Amino acid sequence: MSTLILSTEKSTTRTRIRRVVTSRAGGVSASPYESFNLGDHVGDDPAAVDANRRRLAREIGVEPDHLVWMEQIHSRNVTVVTEPTDEVIPVTDALVTTVPGLALATLSADCVPVLLSDEEAGVIAAVHAGRIGARIGIVPRVLAEMVRQGADVSRIGAFLGPAASGRQYEVPAAMRADVEKHLPGSATRTEKGTPGLDLRAGLRKQLLAAGVSGVAEDPRCTIEDRALFSHRRESLTGRQAAVIWMEAPAAQETV
Repeated sequence: MSTLILSTEKSTTRTRIRRVVTSRAGGVSASPYESFNLGDHVGDDPAAVDANRRRLAREIGVEPDHLVWMEQIHSRNVTVVTEPTDEVIPVTDALVTTVPGLALATLSADCVPVLLSDEEAGVIAAVHAGRIGARIGIVPRVLAEMVRQGADVSRIGAFLGPAASGRQYEVPAAMRADVEKHLPGSATRTEKGTPGLDLRAGLRKQLLAAGVSGVAEDPRCTIEDRALFSHRRESLTGRQAAVIWMEAPAAQETV
């Protein structure tokens, strides 16, 4: 495995779930997007983004049209994906599938990437949960759609990827109060002593209260860790991806 993948996770159940989080290293994008930028909406050369996305598909062992991307508009829109596509899924911030071999990707550079799975039912989701989306309830919407697709909330496990930490994510006091009202547990104080938000803490509380089986977390702060893209740190920058997929039956080991 090349250095572009910083963290991976897999299940040990009959349905094999794979999860990866990329870094900013290992791609072809030029400054200020160097180098493994996967965002197609930040001003980078489209050819470079396409090359980076194709490399990611190769690295995780899927065809490019099996790696599914979202437009991401900070909404609570959820889309069910049933087949490969070369097109970016428009106007959505969450993807759900029951199809093995389809890899669902969410982009971030401070927002929280959320990966969800019910291995027994064979239902997975990738969610883009920024301040706005988390505040307006994108995660409960996704859980509800997963249940419609056959999942049981008590079997769903969650993974929260690298994001802006509460010690660095500084916001006005009124904004902190507003988000806390809608996403309890997210209000904090930064290391400077100013009002802050810890969206991962709020989302963890929300997920556990909803009855999910457990929440794992990549603790890295995108603002602090220069191996990751951060819009707050650099403004004009790229995006890393968090990806989840179920291995196609032919790729699974005999149990």
